Amino acid sequence: MLRHVPHRYEPSGRPARRSSSPSSDRRRLVGRAGEDLAAAHFAALGYRVLARNARTRHGEIDLVAFDGATLVFAEVKTRTVSRSVRELPSLHEPLAGLRVRQRVRLRALALAWLSSERSRGSGPARPVAREIRFDAVGVILDADGAMLRLDHLEGAW
Repeated sequence: MLRHVPHRYEPSGRPARRSSSPSSDRRRLVGRAGEDLAAAHFAALGYRVLARNARTRHGEIDLVAFDGATLVFAEVKTRTVSRSVRELPSLHEPLAGLRVRQRVRLRALALAWLSSERSRGSGPARPVAREIRFDAVGVILDADGAMLRLDHLEGAW
């Protein structure tokens, strides 16, 4: 189900990590802002965000959220547009580029996260879920970093 969410959430204001170039700093800031907005969106839906940027041996999961029954692994895609426009060209649609390769990758990441050492007793236990879902969240920001749109695609893969 595709949800268009008109609510505005403020980014957390966390400092960005240092990187080697200004363009990668900007990219990280944009990505962080999108993840902040997606995390706030899940919280507004009644989910508890269990992990952000969870690293596994296969890569990184943007968000892991749980509502007591459903465990969600979410891929967050964020884009910026230079000006606020009513009809956004498909070039700026963050979810337009979802591919089978990302589905395969996210499932491998989820399996690695669920079977990590922390789930075997050396850390907090993983939640017991009735359902596991793979979602995609697309965030569009204006040039000033304000959210123009947030689309949440439940069960994207």
